[in-house]
Amino acid sequence: MNKKIQQFWQDFCTANNMKKIEYKDAFQFGVSADWLAELVVEGKKTATTSGFVFYEIEKEDLPKAGEYSIVLDGREEPAAVIQIQSVEVVPMNEVTEEFALAEGEGDYRYWWDAHEEFFSGLLKEHGLEFSSDMLVVCERFKKVYPK
Repeated sequence: MNKKIQQFWQDFCTANNMKKIEYKDAFQFGVSADWLAELVVEGKKTATTSGFVFYEIEKEDLPKAGEYSIVLDGREEPAAVIQIQSVEVVPMNEVTEEFALAEGEGDYRYWWDAHEEFFSGLLKEHGLEFSSDMLVVCERFKKVYPK
């Protein structure tokens, strides 16, 4: 465990008088980790989309409302603690513009193109192809630290 990540989590817990609470994961968003972490810190990014099939491939549980995670920047330094507010699995072509905008990265067309490119590359690694109706996991979260 990275000592900086552990200290960051301890600082969050101390600041919020929380005991015996664990975080689920410490991770980087996408391929532009610094930019995306900064969007989270600024409160501009409050949602994220991931491919449902990757949870199946990795045999990972879907995220759950209430869970905490630590967002890392490009140097794997902790930038923020987020708490999941909601999780929904929907076909990608049914993701609303409002949700896409909550990702804070640009307009709906930008969101679609970026996710199609990102998912296509990952799917190809597993011998799969992108489909506009592939299931995606839409998470809403709030930044809870730093305030």
